[in-house]
Amino acid sequence: MMIVKGKVIVITGGTQGLGKEVAFTLANAGAAGLVLTGRNHGRGEQTAGELKKQGCEVRFIAGDLTKEADCRRIIPEALSYFGGVHGLVNAAGTTDRGSLEEINVEAWDHIFSLNVRGAFILMQDTVRAMKQAGGGGSIVNILSDCVHGGPPELAAYSASKGALAVLTKNAANAHKHDKIRINGINMGWTLTDHEDELQKQRLGPDWLKQAEATQPFGRIMRPSDIAGLVLYLLSDASQMMTGALIDFNQHVIGC
Repeated sequence: MMIVKGKVIVITGGTQGLGKEVAFTLANAGAAGLVLTGRNHGRGEQTAGELKKQGCEVRFIAGDLTKEADCRRIIPEALSYFGGVHGLVNAAGTTDRGSLEEINVEAWDHIFSLNVRGAFILMQDTVRAMKQAGGGGSIVNILSDCVHGGPPELAAYSASKGALAVLTKNAANAHKHDKIRINGINMGWTLTDHEDELQKQRLGPDWLKQAEATQPFGRIMRPSDIAGLVLYLLSDASQMMTGALIDFNQHVIGC
């Protein structure tokens, strides 16, 4: 069954968008504890409060994942508060635009520091904690269908997700005998508050209606579509699965 009863799971970017949807999905599936990270303290405490009303124990840790010191605090605080960590979801990230010709080095470095380096640090600390505990665990990295190339305006973003995809497979291979499963989701175009803001700036207020009319299944994906797969990958239902990069998209990649 797709349950996570008794498990403590860390979710980066857990105060908004996909990360928040994942948090509520895990709480409803019986998670013993959730650790949420985010930069906005007020939004984090509000989300934690909403989850606690559902009977889930929650710890919010404010921090900027582009800063190593902030990243390094998360797993130790989770261990101190809950006594263990059984899962990690790297959902934090930025989809800032910029083509190869347009993007500058500062913007490139910012995207990589959040989308790759931050995730790497969290994976490193989580794997160390799981190995010390000896019970294995599961890590889910939120990737993108841009790992297959991506549109021109997402050059740095696509490259960052490609790097994280390779790290996902490398780490899965390295830690399979520790019973630590590491998988990634190559998610397609998904409606979040941030995506809505960006597209309104680029395409105008009616962008969503126009975009959804072009989609095979009649709409752009929602965070709830992806949260169920995250739950599966964290649960014991997927206990024989590691190193997978799952294309979650209504389009068939390569066709």
